[in-house]
Amino acid sequence: MTLDDLRVFVAVCRAGSLSAVARDLGCTQSAVSQHVRRLEKRTGTGLLERHARGVVPTEAGRILQAAAADGIAGLDGALRRVDDLVRGDGGTVRVTTGATTVRHFMSEAVVTFRRRHPEVSLEFQTENSSRSCFDALAADDLDLAWITIGGPVRGIEQRPVMRLPWVLAVGADDPLAARARLDPADLAGIRHIRLPENSASRAHLDAALAEAGIRVSSDTSVADWDTALLLAELGLGHAVVPALPGWQVPGSDGPLRLVPIPALPPLAVGWAVRRWAALAPPALVFADEVARSCRARAAGQQ
Repeated sequence: MTLDDLRVFVAVCRAGSLSAVARDLGCTQSAVSQHVRRLEKRTGTGLLERHARGVVPTEAGRILQAAAADGIAGLDGALRRVDDLVRGDGGTVRVTTGATTVRHFMSEAVVTFRRRHPEVSLEFQTENSSRSCFDALAADDLDLAWITIGGPVRGIEQRPVMRLPWVLAVGADDPLAARARLDPADLAGIRHIRLPENSASRAHLDAALAEAGIRVSSDTSVADWDTALLLAELGLGHAVVPALPGWQVPGSDGPLRLVPIPALPPLAVGWAVRRWAALAPPALVFADEVARSCRARAAGQQ
């Protein structure tokens, strides 16, 4: 059993396909199968079940996958930090997050960090949900993930940075635009622009509305919060979105209004890592700078 055997096995479990991993690695499916067979010989049990659409790990396979993924991720991070030390450069901070997160939460922090630490590289990898960020954090050589805080995730440590209140984004000529605040019951008649499918923010909002006994109709969905705002501004519906740092609540004199909905539980956002104690100093500094910047901007809105 080798480290390569474990890497290939974890990749197969995530892809659900031996042939897909073979293509990614530029080798034959037989070579991928050999890695799995060596592990099965070492453990004395089957690790994969074959199905018409691919493979899935057995119960024993899931146990090995979880342990191997944690160990490989930690080892890759350690090797990268050793390499940075040997080469004598400032290292790299690798971040995974949503498509619009850098603009809304990190823009000022990135500028400040770059000015103070010009020797450190910053790399950003885009994902479309917190779940995808968790998977990328566990699978790849990444340091930080900016996510919507939710329930515990095995092998991941989450740290809230701020709580975002909810607002209704609506065109300035809509009757609701003149309201100073809204109650959840006021949302019952809206033409709802749904938040991204499978996103933690959508799940959080759906649960809050269900808890309040509110059902909203929807014929439109979007891939990100910015698009929801644009569609609301164009008069295509109403968007219930978290109030991001820098937004003015209530809205401005433009064509869009942002009306607070204080009774909805706020949305917690922040950092996720594999282990804070194992994070390299530049990544810790960047995480702290983003948190400081977000809190400063939120305080300026109050």
